[in-house]
Amino acid sequence: MASTVTISHNFESAHRLPHLPGKCISLHGHSWWAEVTVTAPSPDEDGVVVEFGPLKKALRAWIDDHLDHGVLLGPTDPLVPLLRQHNCKVYEVPGWPTVENMAAHLADVVAELLGELEHVPGARVTAVEVRETHVNQAGWCA
Repeated sequence: MASTVTISHNFESAHRLPHLPGKCISLHGHSWWAEVTVTAPSPDEDGVVVEFGPLKKALRAWIDDHLDHGVLLGPTDPLVPLLRQHNCKVYEVPGWPTVENMAAHLADVVAELLGELEHVPGARVTAVEVRETHVNQAGWCA
């Protein structure tokens, strides 16, 4: 039977999706929540998959440094150079900053962070849920 560890963190960021029809073409903000699950075949002899503290610290530091109080844009968005010229925090999301892409991207980020932390053999990111509002969320799963 597998064991899991799940951590959450929130951040405030703006984004826009100019390639999609509808109101998300305009720059707007959200209070985002990310929930990440790491799964292992079994915990170690102490009952641990990965210690919560270091995993939370690593994820929260990455989110705070890259996403919080910034603007999430696609790499080809013409606002990227303009906002950077005005010293705005801009993070280029691979593709576009849809909720689905944010979940997949955070899975990649946490997988990299997990590689730098002590964990049991076979531990890996298996699920990420991202909420941009109380009623809109998307997920990624392995």
